[in-house]
Amino acid sequence: MEEKRRILVIGTGDTKADELLFMRERIEAVGGVAVMMDVSVLGDPPYKPEHDKHAMARAADTTIEAIIASGDENTAMTLMALGASRLARSLHDRGEIDGFIALGGSMGTDLALDVALALPLGVPKFVVSTIAYSHLVPPERIATDLMMILWAGGLYGLNSACKAVLSQASGAIVGAARAVVKPDMSRPKVGMSSLGKSCLQYMVTLKPELEKRGYEVIVFHTTGMGGRALEAIAAQKGFVAVLDFSLQELANQLTGSVVNSGTDRLENAGRQGIPQIVAPGAIDMVDFPTWQAVPSRFTERPYHAHNRLLASVTSDGATRREIARAIGDKLAAATGPTAFILPAGGIQQWDQQGEPLYEPEALSAFVEEMRARVPDNAELHEIVGHINDDAFSAKALEIFDRWVAEGIVPPGVTGRRVA
Repeated sequence: MEEKRRILVIGTGDTKADELLFMRERIEAVGGVAVMMDVSVLGDPPYKPEHDKHAMARAADTTIEAIIASGDENTAMTLMALGASRLARSLHDRGEIDGFIALGGSMGTDLALDVALALPLGVPKFVVSTIAYSHLVPPERIATDLMMILWAGGLYGLNSACKAVLSQASGAIVGAARAVVKPDMSRPKVGMSSLGKSCLQYMVTLKPELEKRGYEVIVFHTTGMGGRALEAIAAQKGFVAVLDFSLQELANQLTGSVVNSGTDRLENAGRQGIPQIVAPGAIDMVDFPTWQAVPSRFTERPYHAHNRLLASVTSDGATRREIARAIGDKLAAATGPTAFILPAGGIQQWDQQGEPLYEPEALSAFVEEMRARVPDNAELHEIVGHINDDAFSAKALEIFDRWVAEGIVPPGVTGRRVA
């Protein structure tokens, strides 16, 4: 008989008992086990949770009385989020839970996002929220593999609309916990960023070459959440090296586009001391929603609508200099080995002679500024060619192989995989 999956169910039982108990019933109806975690502050639930509010307070190194007296509801819930995150991670590390689901409005969602970030990739995470998919949730708060569903009709008490949502969510988290194939840890992992095969093509060469060397290569599509996933895994030290060659999300964030990965893009590998090789792929392009007006600063720039969701413009030389300065500042903060490859011949497929987005003066402005901004703690490798040329991939492999030989990057696992 298949072992039942244990699902941590998080919510404020003093105000949402009916909903949480309904979720417990649905989880158990499809063969799961509900492990209740109460994150109430003032009241108590009408049921006995496996982990009560006092356990949250202890995990946050305080007491519930001190949390109540902390000053305001924001401070109190931040402390409860700290305790819930620590306790959830401890339960996972001890093998006592197989996934988690949380229920809440903005308060409960705020707490749940911290819990999701505390759990590693491969642990099913589900948040039922009145603010699901909202711009209130910044990219950096979203865990790599977080699932969300809008809590329709979820303001006060059970009804047929919210029962439909809660039952789907309860079934989904149990199903995810049963079906999940957790990450294979037999080979060291290398993170790589790119922006689609037509725009940036180096991964076609680099991925198989690194796999021959015994590494698992995980490529992230940098359209906002792809870079967020890369940053989240790097923050948890999930890579032995990062080849961050598509920084377009950084350009988006600096120019005010919502198509970004948060303010910490290009920071987490460096913060964790992970060896990183960086290049400025597609920093000349700025994305924004097609269904919005073109931002005023870009109305005179070349424009392209990819589809009904996503459109792009190219930035001018002054903006590219601004981006170069930001890249330099982020590289300067890195604590681990860092190299920067500067392809002077172009930084995305359409940025070369004969292509529609080729602007040699703006490219030259970026290259000039970038040369001056690569900090002393980073190696600068300038190549004459384009980022999609073989010379770029060869340079990246040259640096990577040297770092392996020097013991900076651990060797790959070739031949028979380690279990």
